[in-house]
This record gives sequence, structure tokens and C-alpha cells, in this order.
Amino acid sequence: MTNAETISKLNEALEKLILGYEELQNSYDELKDQNDELNDENNNLKEKITLLEDSKRDLEDNVNILQDNTQKDSGNINSMLDKIEGLLNRKTVTNNFTSKKVEHNGHNHKEKSDEENHHARDSFQEIVSENREGQKSDSSENKIDLNRMASLLNGFNN
Repeated sequence: MTNAETISKLNEALEKLILGYEELQNSYDELKDQNDELNDENNNLKEKITLLEDSKRDLEDNVNILQDNTQKDSGNINSMLDKIEGLLNRKTVTNNFTSKKVEHNGHNHKEKSDEENHHARDSFQEIVSENREGQKSDSSENKIDLNRMASLLNGFNN
């Protein structure tokens, strides 16, 4: 083999090495770009996770506050109902005492007044019972029919 042939073969080999190196460099650049994109996406997802965790903590705090408020409201409602029930029981005792005095003036009036008071008291206790059962089954339905309660209380004033 002559020097010219050797140089020619070395040139061909060098050209192949250069082409291979350029292909490898292009592949490396593409992989580096993909890696950068994936790292950016990963960072964005980490930020979103952090934001979601913060939102979750805020929502959990709000749920806890709402549960505390619901329990307090339920306790207040039960306390008010107990007080009203106590007042109604005391009013019934007072009505029984005064109705005995009225008995001398008219027996029918006493029976009608006692019957109305007894009916109103039973209706109110039914509302109280229904409300307490409703609180046990679903605390979000802690509602009292205020119009019905007002009409019952008005019945005691008459």
C-alpha cells in the first residue's frame, strides 16, 4: 500500500469519525433539551403540588372551623331548647295553679285552656324531639321551624 492509499483510507476513516461525532453531538443536544424540558415540567409540577397542599391545608382548616361552629351552634340550640322546655314546663305549672283559681269562674274555660296548653306543649316537645333526632342523623339539617315555634309560643300567651 502506498502513502497515497493510506492517506486516502485515513481520510475516509476521519470523515466517518467526524460524521459519527456530529451525530452523537446532535443526539446529545436533543437529549439535553429533553432533559431540560422534563426538569422544567418537574419543577412546575412540584410548584403545583405545593400550591395544592397549601389549598388542602386551608380547606382542612375551614372544615375544622365549620365543624367547631356547627358543634357550638348545636350546643347553643340544645341549650335554648332546654331553657324553652323548662320555661314551658314552669308555665304549665303556673297555668295549672291559675286554672284552679279560674275553675270557680267557669269549668269549661279551664278545660279548654288546659287542653290548648297541653296540645301546644306536646307539639313543641315533638318539634324539640324531631330537631334532636335530625341533629343526630345529619348535623347540616339543624333547622327549627321558627314560625311553628312562634305560633306555639303565642298559644301560651293567649
